[in-house]
Amino acid sequence: MTNTIVKTTSKGFIPVMLTPFTDSGAIDFDTLTRLTEFYLEAGAAGLFANCLSSEMFELTEAERLAIIAHVIKTTNGAVPVVATGTFGGPIQQQADFVKRVNDKGTDAVILITGLLADETDSDDVFNERVYQLLDQTDSIPVGFYECPVPYKRLLSPRQLQQFVATGRVIYHKDTCLDLQQIREKLRLASGPGFGLYDAYMVHAVESLKAGSAGLSCIQGNYFPELIVWICQNYDNADQQEEVAMVQQFLVDHMDVMHNVYPIVSKYFLQLRGFDISTFTRRNVGTFTPDIAKQVDGLFAAYTRLQEQLALRVA
Repeated sequence: MTNTIVKTTSKGFIPVMLTPFTDSGAIDFDTLTRLTEFYLEAGAAGLFANCLSSEMFELTEAERLAIIAHVIKTTNGAVPVVATGTFGGPIQQQADFVKRVNDKGTDAVILITGLLADETDSDDVFNERVYQLLDQTDSIPVGFYECPVPYKRLLSPRQLQQFVATGRVIYHKDTCLDLQQIREKLRLASGPGFGLYDAYMVHAVESLKAGSAGLSCIQGNYFPELIVWICQNYDNADQQEEVAMVQQFLVDHMDVMHNVYPIVSKYFLQLRGFDISTFTRRNVGTFTPDIAKQVDGLFAAYTRLQEQLALRVA
């Protein structure tokens, strides 16, 4: 176990992995192998398996564990792998599953903030639950994910500071969408191996400049090599015009990438020549011809951008 996600001197992209299904709805493990390799070839610094993009709430416990084990086997130690380990219920039940996920070889088990306390519960109740979970999971490294499902519970900078100070928290996937909050979290929370990974690409460049360890966003399920490029070039003095162009590209195309996701990202991958079904178990709406046309436009725009940047496309 590495107890760190990426080297603290570099910025890394951590994909929130898709789950490929067959057209009949079964997990397509062969395509999952190719998808894992696709992320790695693009330069991913780590992988977040069994997350919301993976449709984790539509998977059985056995399927979650099988996917995690498959991803870890496929990476073969090339990069760290983190995976969600909390799915509601009493803290003892959640702690037991955290241990089962850890036993698969993850570098950190991710705790969903919205599943450790009810939406009406105070921060004090939430904090108590976190400490109970830490007490019942030995020395297992963990991380937090401010997942929007079942509801989005954001950690305050002070809370994150307290949790990181335990020495157990090495990863935080932030979804607050607030650059000032990001800066305050980064100011207060620090520890060996800890990294904050921002999910909000509207301020991706500024977040990296503020000290985020990297990015962990759905855009990486369209063009992971572009997110890697940002992490590598955000502060490159010779590339600032291109960096601004990439940042604006992400802003301009934000809506189409979120509409009926992850169907749209799987369709985008098909346009790239990646063999994957658009089947999803999660009910995200209807993939209409008009939405497909918008994604076609995104693909055309990205093709022009990657040519301008001379990006190597996997």
